[in-house]
Amino acid sequence: MPRPRTPVTTLLIVLNVLAFAYEVSRVGSGLLLGGGSLQALADAGALVPVFVRQNGEYWRVVTGAFLHGSVLHILVNMYSLYVLGQFVEVIAGKRDMTIIYVVSLLASGFAVVYLSSPYDVTVGASGAIFGLFGALFAIGFKLGRPGMQLVRANIGILVLNLFITFAVPGIAVWAHVGGLIAGFIVTYLIFTPPALRRAVVTRTASDPFVRDHDVIDVPRDLDR
Repeated sequence: MPRPRTPVTTLLIVLNVLAFAYEVSRVGSGLLLGGGSLQALADAGALVPVFVRQNGEYWRVVTGAFLHGSVLHILVNMYSLYVLGQFVEVIAGKRDMTIIYVVSLLASGFAVVYLSSPYDVTVGASGAIFGLFGALFAIGFKLGRPGMQLVRANIGILVLNLFITFAVPGIAVWAHVGGLIAGFIVTYLIFTPPALRRAVVTRTASDPFVRDHDVIDVPRDLDR
């Protein structure tokens, strides 16, 4: 059986890897093991709330979500993105996957900007990845009884990751929480279960007055 194509997930992973390579060129090889100065990291595009609030550097909400603090950091996040991203993209489709990721990324970034310490230097994709985690649960709820099996199977992993988020120092708590909530809400609003899509297509195809119809068509530790 051929593997499903997930171009959005693949593109996101490539962009994160390219951004990390750029980041290393700016910060230095010490970044590979978690070193390098915070100033250099900020200069490379990290999310620093005070720069956004006072200087209007809103672009940092996006750039900070594609940078990482070490090789281990990006490996963990890219594995999580690979697993969750493929699941969401296959079930929800490319368009919805893109919307979910972008909304989760922005929500997690603005949660950091307005709820974290003004001088925190934050990098990592895990806010958006937690949004995919929220999407997984929203999909489960909307799929009805079969989907509840998905929810029950992953509730333990979610609880573990939330525990790590609040218990381990140095993790951007509000990024994770903001991404998780945004991912769940946006997915619940836009996701249409496959069975309902097929019903819409059948009705549309049988209607002679309608020429066309656009049908809208698990990780371990998530560290930021």
